Amino acid sequence: MAFSSVQFLFVFLPLVLAVYWICPKRLRNIVLGAFSLLFFAWAGLKGAAVLVLLACINWLGGLWLGRLAHKKPLLAVLVLLDLAVLGGFKYAGFAAESINTVVPGLLPVLSPALPLGISFYVFTAIGYCVDVAAGRAEPEKSPFKFAVFLAFFGHGPSGPIVRYNQQASQLDPRSEARKVDLDRFSYGIKRLILGLAKKAIIADQLALIYAKIASVPAATLPAPILILGYTAYMMQLYFDFSGYSDMAIGIGEFFGITLPENFDYPYLACSIGEYWRRWHMSLSGWFRDYVYIPLGGSRCRLRRTCLNLLIVFTLTGLWHGAAWQYVVFGLLHGLILCAERLGLRRALERLPRFFGHLYTVMVLWLTLVIFGAPGLKEGLAALWGIFTWQSGAKGYTLAAFADAKLLLILAVSFLLCGPLQALRPKLKEALYARKAPPLAGAAGLLVLLFFGLMRVTAGTYSAFIYFQF
Repeated sequence: MAFSSVQFLFVFLPLVLAVYWICPKRLRNIVLGAFSLLFFAWAGLKGAAVLVLLACINWLGGLWLGRLAHKKPLLAVLVLLDLAVLGGFKYAGFAAESINTVVPGLLPVLSPALPLGISFYVFTAIGYCVDVAAGRAEPEKSPFKFAVFLAFFGHGPSGPIVRYNQQASQLDPRSEARKVDLDRFSYGIKRLILGLAKKAIIADQLALIYAKIASVPAATLPAPILILGYTAYMMQLYFDFSGYSDMAIGIGEFFGITLPENFDYPYLACSIGEYWRRWHMSLSGWFRDYVYIPLGGSRCRLRRTCLNLLIVFTLTGLWHGAAWQYVVFGLLHGLILCAERLGLRRALERLPRFFGHLYTVMVLWLTLVIFGAPGLKEGLAALWGIFTWQSGAKGYTLAAFADAKLLLILAVSFLLCGPLQALRPKLKEALYARKAPPLAGAAGLLVLLFFGLMRVTAGTYSAFIYFQF
C-alpha cells in the first residue's frame, strides 16, 4: 500500500486519522501501533510477523541492556540477530548465487519475499540498542511507545531512519511535544501534497521514459537515447525518494511526530562528499555514527581513513540492493571520496563553484548508470555505448521513448530539484514554513493536490482496465 495509492489516500489514512483523534490520548499509541501493524500486514502477513518478532526482541533487549553492567555481549547478540534476519531475507539468495558462480550448485538459492521496510526498521533497531548500550539513550519501558518508535507506518516503508533520542519526547501522546495545532496540521498537509506531487506528477512520469529504455538491450540503443534514459532515471530517483520522505514527514505531523529531514537538494552539491551529506541524510548519518566513527573515522592515518570510507560505502551500496551493481556503485563512491580526501576536494574548492557542481553531477550520473541498470553487465554496456557514442540499431528514435509532455516534465525537473529554490530563497522558506500557508499558497497546494490525485486515480483506473481485459 504505497503512500501515493488510492487505498492509502482515500481509505487507510482517513480511517486512522478518524480513529486516532476520536480515541482518548492514553489509547492513541495503541491505535497507531495497531494501524501500523495493519499497514505492514497489508504487504504480507509473514513480513508483519517478522516486524513484531524484531520489535519484541529489541524492546526486551533494550530493557536488559539498561540493567546489565557488561553490555557488549548482549549488544553483540542483538545486533547479530537483527543482521541475521536482514541477511536471511535480503542477501542470502545473492550470496548463494555469487558462490554458485564459482562452485556451481554448491548452495541452494533462497528467495523469500522481502518484508516491507525491513532495511529501515532493522537499522532503526540496531541504532536504538547501540545507543542504549552506550548510555546515550534510556531504554523504553512501554511496549506501545517502542512500537510507535520502531514501526510507525509513516516512516516504516521508506524511512527516514529515526533515532530514539529524536523521538523520545514525542512518544507520549499526552506530552507537549505531541500536541498538534492548526499550524502543525496544515504543515503536515503541505508536506504530504508536495511529496505526492513529486511522486505522482514528476517521478512516476519520468519512470515511463526509463522503463522503456531499460527494457531494450543497451547495445542496440543509440548513445543519445541512453543518455536520455539515465538522465530521466537520475531525476526520477530524486523526486521519488524525496517525495516519499516529504509524505512521511507530513503524515508524522498529523499525529504529532516530527520526522527528520532526509534530503537537502543533493543535486546542488559541489563534491561527492557534500552530496552524501545532502542525500538520504538519515542513512548517511547512520553509517557515519554506527560504522564509520567506530572504525576510527577520520581520526586515523590517511590510509586507514580511506579504508574506512571504502568499507562504509561498499556497505552503503549493498544496503540499497542485493546485487553486484550496488556493490560496485558503493565501491566507486568510496574511491571517489578517497580521492577527494587525498586532495581533489581542495583542488575543487579553488575553482569557481560551477566546476565543482559540474564535476559532482557528472560523476554521480555516470555511477547512477550502473546503479539504475537492470544489472551490472547492462550498466557497463550502457556506459560503453555512451563513451563510444554508438549509433545503435535502426528504428530507435526519440519519439519511441518520450513524447513532448514527458520531455517537458524532464526539463521542469531540472529546475525544481534545487536551482529554483536556490535562486528564490523565499520560495524555499515558504515550502518549509511550519505554519498554515497564505491564501495564494493554499491555492497552489490545491492545484498540486488536484493534479497529483488525477495521476494517482488515472494509474489505478489503467491497472483496473488491464486486469479486467
